[in-house]
Amino acid sequence: MSHPQWITVLGATGSIGLSTLDVIGRHPDRYRVFALSGFSRLAELEVLCLRHQPRFVVVPEAEQAQALRDRLSSAGLEARVLVGEAGLCEISAHPEVDAVMAAIVGAAGLKPTLAAVEAGKRVLLANKEALVMSGALFMNAVRASGAVLLPIDSEHNAIFQCMPTDYARGLGEVGVRRILLTASGGPFRETPMEQLAQVSPEQACAHPNWSMGRKISVDSASMMNKGLELIEACWLFDAAPSKVEVVIHPQSVIHSLVDYVDGSVLAQLGNPDMRTPIAHALAWPQRIDSGVSPLDLFSVARLDFSAPDEQRFPCLRLARQAAEAGGSVPAMLNAANEVAVAAFLERRIRFTDIPVIIDEVLNREAHAPVESLDAVLAADQCARGAAQAWLQERGL
Repeated sequence: MSHPQWITVLGATGSIGLSTLDVIGRHPDRYRVFALSGFSRLAELEVLCLRHQPRFVVVPEAEQAQALRDRLSSAGLEARVLVGEAGLCEISAHPEVDAVMAAIVGAAGLKPTLAAVEAGKRVLLANKEALVMSGALFMNAVRASGAVLLPIDSEHNAIFQCMPTDYARGLGEVGVRRILLTASGGPFRETPMEQLAQVSPEQACAHPNWSMGRKISVDSASMMNKGLELIEACWLFDAAPSKVEVVIHPQSVIHSLVDYVDGSVLAQLGNPDMRTPIAHALAWPQRIDSGVSPLDLFSVARLDFSAPDEQRFPCLRLARQAAEAGGSVPAMLNAANEVAVAAFLERRIRFTDIPVIIDEVLNREAHAPVESLDAVLAADQCARGAAQAWLQERGL
């Protein structure tokens, strides 16, 4: 390698962002931090800036930018501090950037991730919502720009590792029968269903295997996260929804599997630590140390599997229906879920109201093809408005 690669980390203060910076820090000869962004944890972002010395930083508001600019300058770091979505797109598409870690949670990550794709970057995709919302547009942009798209979700990264290198020719052409997408089942896998209406945000965020942010933890508890991953897998691997099967695997040791027509099933195993897929994507097609401990099969001892219960996890059913419907439906599903999860975290609704709101929005609002980014964003806003109306109608 002639020079270190410059990396932009979108969502630097989240769990994926911090794990990315940990891996980068282990390989200073290979990687340098070009830019960081943060949303609400600006004190933590300042610490990261002082540690990693980025050339650019992005924060949400101009007032925050000036305050951070002054503090960094007084510490001897003359980083350019940019603002908002325009700043995020600039650090994603900057000509000196080699790779972009797209780790902003939710719909907010769509435009900067797409900017990185359109600029032909190596895009490490942790923001599944960008692909869920605008799948066809997103993948068309990848092909048109020559961007390298590498999945960071542990499940999709596992599938990528188990696929033949020429899978883009079509799954049937390369002998793939189906994709087996594993799921831990979250904290409520065995909770009596009559108790689910009373669970708290703290209980929903207490994932048994993974350390994640609050929104994605609730999605994992409802299995909407797996539903979004199902939609993402369809786009990443050009698979029909019927070719993607969800498997409950509580140990989170097998991260996903690929089933071939000759009877072979290839699986990727490892400890549940996001630094593994991050290191894989950063160095691909090479391998580098991630800092993750080797898997001890003797301590794991057993691997369990079961089919998901869609009565217990209606969000998974709704997501599969959205994948089959296509058009604006996945974007609307994602938007309604974001509003519902935020309301649950604010203790305005019950955990079991989340799928009720989503179902109501998808049944109430018209669906349409999405042929432009504006159409995607319009569907997103329509669904958000409908979800907010559901809350307001009930005084919540």
